[in-house]
Amino acid sequence: MNWITNYVRPRINSIFSRRDTPENLWTKCDDCGTMLFHRELSENLNVCTSCGHHMAITPRNRFEALFDGGIFTEIDVPEPTTDPLHFRDQKRYPDRLKAAQRSTGEKEAMLVAEGEMGRTPIVAAAQDFSFMGGSMGMYVGNAIVAAAERAVRLKRPLILFSAAGGARMQEGILSLMQMPRTTVAVQMLKEANLPYIVVLTHPTTGGVTASYAMLGDVQIAEPNALICFAGPRVIEQTLGEKLPDGFQRAEYLLDHGMLDRVTPRTEMRDELITITRMLMGQPPAVAGDLPAPDPAPEAQPPEQPDKAAAPKTAPKTTPETPAK
Repeated sequence: MNWITNYVRPRINSIFSRRDTPENLWTKCDDCGTMLFHRELSENLNVCTSCGHHMAITPRNRFEALFDGGIFTEIDVPEPTTDPLHFRDQKRYPDRLKAAQRSTGEKEAMLVAEGEMGRTPIVAAAQDFSFMGGSMGMYVGNAIVAAAERAVRLKRPLILFSAAGGARMQEGILSLMQMPRTTVAVQMLKEANLPYIVVLTHPTTGGVTASYAMLGDVQIAEPNALICFAGPRVIEQTLGEKLPDGFQRAEYLLDHGMLDRVTPRTEMRDELITITRMLMGQPPAVAGDLPAPDPAPEAQPPEQPDKAAAPKTAPKTTPETPAK
């Protein structure tokens, strides 16, 4: 009885009294430290409801907030050679790719899609910083080229959300080659007179900043996003000087003429709709649902002639044949 009393019964009680508590119900803001309920944070597009700090957001969640009804169609991107240099540091490059794919659920660091935004058809591309720092490799280069070609073919504007630490070192010179390659892709849009709008998110640095991320017809940034080629710590160590507060942040770049606007994420969709429709020569967007079109007038049957009123024709008479 002691074994049952001391071991079995407490074990059974602990199993039945256990409460299954879902994990990750709360997220701590990186800036102010406020604990945020995950559903409330998700509804606010990963923007802190206390201090307005913009946390990372995946390309899929961004597209769900951007496109009408969250409906979009992914655009296929040509697959490059996986490991052209057979690169290895602490891990093999293919192993790093597989680990990033498992953790993010995405194939690579950029997602390309098409759909409607405010009833305007667009093509959009977004980088995922959680996938190897959003680094630009051959796949990202292929994605931007595919997005530009699709936009030119369909005569649609291209909206790009950048978030990257620069070129992907595991692909060496092949990743650096994507800088002029993506620049040529952007030039295709300009030659077709199609808008290219760039939204710079935190962080956008390195070779991405030095290529397609700063070539937009309109340059928008999210608040407090770090936008630079070399980071502030590298510059401070090189110059041996203290940099001013807010250096290389979105607001600093806006004050110095490097950006057109700094727009919160929760207002970004409305801002993009207005700018896109303006650049495409379309009328301003209509808030809410459009009114139903007027019904077409019913077709009237053709009028039938009135038989009673129809004029009577005299019967034909044949001349009489004279008798012989």
